[in-house]
Amino acid sequence: MEKLVKYIAQELVSNPEEVEVIAQNSEDGIQIKLLLKKEDMGRVIGRQGRIAKSIRAILKAVALKEGKNIILDIEEKA
Repeated sequence: MEKLVKYIAQELVSNPEEVEVIAQNSEDGIQIKLLLKKEDMGRVIGRQGRIAKSIRAILKAVALKEGKNIILDIEEKA
């Protein structure tokens, strides 16, 4: 799942080497943090969050197949 999120994000941003993905197991399932530079945030989130919703929908489909729950957080890299 981490590789999938990283691949999608790297194809969208202008600084693909700056994309960072961190996955952690939590009580609710798997929490994936996508860390991006400030100037790339809009490219991954998209207008009215459409791209982010699409990425979450893909993850949800994969998670259902594996019987897991996935939470995707998109954050600015410090």
